[in-house]
Amino acid sequence: MKIVLVILVFILMEGATWLIHKYIMHGFLWVLHRDHHDHSNNGELEKNDWFFVIFAIPTIALMYFGSLENYNYLFFIGLGIMLYGMAYFFVHDIFIHQRIKFFTHTKNAYFLALRRAHKQHHKHLGKEDGECFGFLYVPLKYFKMYFKSAKS
Repeated sequence: MKIVLVILVFILMEGATWLIHKYIMHGFLWVLHRDHHDHSNNGELEKNDWFFVIFAIPTIALMYFGSLENYNYLFFIGLGIMLYGMAYFFVHDIFIHQRIKFFTHTKNAYFLALRRAHKQHHKHLGKEDGECFGFLYVPLKYFKMYFKSAKS
């Protein structure tokens, strides 16, 4: 049952990510997210990286308090969020944005469509008119966009 909770939380995080990205990161916390879109920083870290800290705090708290109570459901909710955050880091920061040069070439249709969807999101430099706010779910139109551009 605990593994089911971890998987369920991991899946639900996609919806939470979409909402947080669209309404918070492209909303009142745009001040932290802006440099991720306009690349106004010249260093390796962005203000946007503060979101890792912001999201880590409740995750650590859930895991800590859940571990005090014989590893109850709070721990496994935190674990699901943590695993999603790790997936986000590896896919978003390493694969898509190449902050660490690793997995630079792939022929996997899903990962190529995921990269295409993220590029479509980043073509908008302002906080308005965004698209594709999710992370792991890739709408079919981005698969089609990738395959159309691959044929050209």
